[in-house]
Amino acid sequence: MRFAFLSLLILITTHSKAQIQLSDQAEIAVITIGPYQGEVWSAFGHSGIRVVDPKLGVDWFYNYGLYDFDQENFFLNFAQGLLKYKVGVTKYEHAVRFYKKQNRYVKEQFLNLTTEERQQFFNFLQNNVKPENAEYLYNYVYDNCATKIRDVIDELYPGRVTYDLSYKVEGKTIRDLMEDYLDYQPWGDLGIDIGLGTQVDREAKAKEYMFLPEYIYLALDKAEISRDSVTVPFISKSVTVFVPEEENNENGLLTPFNAFVLLFFIVGLITHRNMKYGRRTKWIDALVFSIVGFAGWWVVFLWFGTEHLSQGNLNILWAIPFHLPLAFFISKERFRKFFRIYFKITAYWYCGVLLIWAMIPQPLHQSLVPLVLTLVLRSFFISYHLNKKAV
Repeated sequence: MRFAFLSLLILITTHSKAQIQLSDQAEIAVITIGPYQGEVWSAFGHSGIRVVDPKLGVDWFYNYGLYDFDQENFFLNFAQGLLKYKVGVTKYEHAVRFYKKQNRYVKEQFLNLTTEERQQFFNFLQNNVKPENAEYLYNYVYDNCATKIRDVIDELYPGRVTYDLSYKVEGKTIRDLMEDYLDYQPWGDLGIDIGLGTQVDREAKAKEYMFLPEYIYLALDKAEISRDSVTVPFISKSVTVFVPEEENNENGLLTPFNAFVLLFFIVGLITHRNMKYGRRTKWIDALVFSIVGFAGWWVVFLWFGTEHLSQGNLNILWAIPFHLPLAFFISKERFRKFFRIYFKITAYWYCGVLLIWAMIPQPLHQSLVPLVLTLVLRSFFISYHLNKKAV
């Protein structure tokens, strides 16, 4: 696949220096690929552009969803939200074969373009795929493989294309739109909910839905393009290339909610035994509060140190960074008074968070409720135990 991509890229880059003139048989189509549950990032689907010209033997797939692990500072850029994606090109049949293997639907929407408009579109793609132009700064909501389709159309035919935006639902946020695709990605859904802040909790505008490939398809389905005061359909024909086999996707037993409920009962049992025998199981406190503290520092890093959509992240209400490293100093005798007060305040704080959970402007993941209950239970016990020792 990589060899085919590189070979074709070299071929196209070479040809782009000498302009390729499409024949009158050429067609351009927007390709929509369905979700794939094998990875979280594929659960939202994919978009691309096909250029086919039987007379020239051209059948190419332009893909704006590529990234290079070998790019300088890849992991740092990824962490900071500064990852560079690029547009690449491969043979269309190779791309379709790959998506068929993943059992993802493939749909084509052929654009109703004049010969001149097709050539203009093709020239834009040819120029865009050159190494010096191929990279762009990726953003999973505002600049991705799907929004690039919309942006290319808007740049080539400014003000001439009217999208069908009837899909918009009043009050639906960007986070809501993401969660529509995460039914079979419970841990990915939790990670996204923890990582993203209030920036994705405002109502999404109709054109903002188009960061998802499905809405590119819907927006184009009944779109129109104007030419010399005449409006015609923008899509000449739609073709379903591949219909996936029905799959029985299941989340399994170890969902975040089940895992945190199990944790609550384990910690509850340990706390009961601690109360009974008058001692404290230190490792469970170090484990639970350090994990929560680590989550808190992750939220802080995303909020202040990256370009992700993570500012104003109210997960900080439960993911308190100070738990790490404080959880490892609870047993220090000289800090007993401090920790007695610290965990008493922490317990009441978490109780308050639970009381206002449904009113918090940023919807916090429901699976976190048993985790916060675990923190309440253990915080009260630590404060009680330290106070009893002082007496």
